[in-house]
Amino acid sequence: MGKNIAVLVSGGGTNLGALIEAQKNGMFGDSKISLVISSKPDVYALERAKNNNIPSLVLARKDYDSIAAYSKALADTLENAKTDLVVLAGFLTIIDEQVYERFPNRILNVHPALIPSFCGKGFYGLYVHEAALSKGVKVSGATVHIVTPECDAGPIVLQKAVEVKQDDTPETLQLRIMQEAEWVILPEAVKLFCEDRITVKDNKVYID
Repeated sequence: MGKNIAVLVSGGGTNLGALIEAQKNGMFGDSKISLVISSKPDVYALERAKNNNIPSLVLARKDYDSIAAYSKALADTLENAKTDLVVLAGFLTIIDEQVYERFPNRILNVHPALIPSFCGKGFYGLYVHEAALSKGVKVSGATVHIVTPECDAGPIVLQKAVEVKQDDTPETLQLRIMQEAEWVILPEAVKLFCEDRITVKDNKVYID
């Protein structure tokens, strides 16, 4: 039985693009991206969805007066769409436990570092890579984890290391981590979920 995947975006949707490619290549079997939700209007991720005939909608954070009201609307929308798996792909809007409680162990996020390094509050986008470079790490990478109420603290599904080069800037490191890690392990984690191969026990992920 195929699963319905909803992808949440806030920008260009490069990770969404990687998921769409994986779907085209048959990686998800009978499962499919059935909905794209953006927290902002007029972002390129919505074009990607449209170009691939994937239903999309804008649920703008500015239209709601609180995180709680926004989170309820988001959870309701996901439930009404019969969503099985939620993927946060560059979704930069804060949501509360209403979403996590209604989709326990069914929300995946990709983070552009090897958790527990360079993660948590304030570590997003280029800030992650600036911090890694200022620390002088020799490897960084990406992590796909299950989302829980605590920021970047959920059970880790997959990780992939990427070499840090001496002449890297935050921008070059960001691009290499996307290409070599994020776009590889995010589709792989979605595939594992769709094949029912992920088990969570004691805050750890076991892959069958």
